Amino acid sequence: MRHVDIWKGIDRLAERNGLTASGLAKLAGLDATAFNKSKRAAKDGRPRWPSTESISRALNAVGAGFDDFAAMVEGRRGVSAPLIGLAQAGADGFFDDAGFPRDTGWEEVRFPGVEDDEGLYALEISGDSMEPAYRAGDRIVVSPAAEVRRGDRVVAKTNDGEVMAKVLGRRNRTVVELLSLNPDHAPRMLKPAEVAWVARILWVSQ
Repeated sequence: MRHVDIWKGIDRLAERNGLTASGLAKLAGLDATAFNKSKRAAKDGRPRWPSTESISRALNAVGAGFDDFAAMVEGRRGVSAPLIGLAQAGADGFFDDAGFPRDTGWEEVRFPGVEDDEGLYALEISGDSMEPAYRAGDRIVVSPAAEVRRGDRVVAKTNDGEVMAKVLGRRNRTVVELLSLNPDHAPRMLKPAEVAWVARILWVSQ
C-alpha cells in the first residue's frame, strides 16, 4: 500500500458514505482537519501517513471493516451477492440444477474484495468442519461458474439436499472426495451420482 493509495482509500470511504474527508473525520470523533489534504504532507514535503487508530475510528464510524478499506485502497468496488445460511441452503428452491442461485428467498450483502462474476452468491458458515480457516458466522462467496480443481475449497450439494463447505480431493468416474480442514471430521467419499453440483469458494469475510 502506497501513501497516495491510503489517502485515496480514505477519500473513497468518505465518498461512499456521502461525506467529505472533513465530515468523516468529525463523525469518527477526530479533529475535523485530520483527513484534509493539507495534513497529507509535512512542510518539508515528506509524506504524512494516517494513524491506524484514526483509520480504525473512521471505519467504526461508518460500520465498515478493514477488508472494505483494503478494497477501497486498491480501487476495487466489489459486488453485491445474495446471502443465506449454509444450514438453509439444502432446502428446495434456493438453487437451480446447475448450482446457480434462484431469485427468491435470499438476503443481499456486499463484498468489497470480489470482482463481478456470473451467479455469485454468499453463504454463512455453520459447524466446525472447516476450522480454523472458516468458523461459524464467517461468510463465503461462491462461484458456480468458476473452474474447480483438486485442492480447491468448495461448496458441494448432494442429491439428498445436504450442502457443505469442503476441500475437493479426488474427483473421477467412481468417487468425489470431500475433505475437511478440521482433523476431527473424516473425509466424505461420495459417488458422482450422489453429488448434485460442486462450486468453488472465492473469498471469505471473517
